[in-house]
Amino acid sequence: MENAKERLAQAVKEAEEIVYSYLPAEEGHQKTIFEAMNYSVKAGGKRLRPILMREVYRLFGGQGKEIEPLMAAIEMIHTSSLIHDDLPCMDNDEYRRGKKTTWVAYGYDMAVLAGDALLIYAIETAAKAFAMTPDAAKVGRCIQILSEKTGIYGMIGGQTVDVELTNQPIPKDKLDFIYRLKTGALLQAAMLIGAVLGGAADEDCKIVEDLAGKVGLAFQIQDDILDVTGDASVTGKAAGSDEKNQKTTYVTLEGLSKARKEVEALSAAAIGDLDKLPGNNEFLEQLIRLLVNRER
Repeated sequence: MENAKERLAQAVKEAEEIVYSYLPAEEGHQKTIFEAMNYSVKAGGKRLRPILMREVYRLFGGQGKEIEPLMAAIEMIHTSSLIHDDLPCMDNDEYRRGKKTTWVAYGYDMAVLAGDALLIYAIETAAKAFAMTPDAAKVGRCIQILSEKTGIYGMIGGQTVDVELTNQPIPKDKLDFIYRLKTGALLQAAMLIGAVLGGAADEDCKIVEDLAGKVGLAFQIQDDILDVTGDASVTGKAAGSDEKNQKTTYVTLEGLSKARKEVEALSAAAIGDLDKLPGNNEFLEQLIRLLVNRER
């Protein structure tokens, strides 16, 4: 597992180099929006989505650079969602990963624009893959996946329900819905795009989508667990913040023990799905285990 952590660190470095290479130059009359966009993307993070995308792409034999614009695009979309999450009208957070949030650093108005800009710029970036592959239809399908999993039937749909239920008790069926869309949808997009662009068969794409949904749900439940058990010096936030803010989580609904069992079951099921796929990517399996058993 130590070797897997070293490989993950290297994968994060490579993913960041790719993502940063597609960011806009900070020049021109609209320089401020470019600075705000780049500040937000470069604020740190696990880079899980672009890493998972490339590893699934490689699982199905993908070897080219055609995956790189899509890796950058999904990280831009993820960052866009974080910018908007932090706004005063949403979570009203002033710091993320130890840095001032975008709205604090650049103002409320510019943060809204930066989030919107990254969302649109992500599609513009993804479209650059058309010129990098002989199979334009695959790229078109990938952009469709990216849009669907980001929009009203994906991440934004989950966020909508979450916002509507702010400061209210959330029943388990709706919590499942929020987690599967708000967190799981972009993970599904990442892994499914890797499969499609790598040339996976339709039945294998379905397995990848199911697998990613399980990973996304396990990831979010583990986040709930860490809010109770995590070390603030490791997680970056004080333990018990969910309870303090009266936020419904898997732990508040099911208890810590049951939440841990659910993570274990989802993790095992995801690895089982991975075993059904052709090819071999040992790092991808290790990566899934690291994600759902992380300490921060």
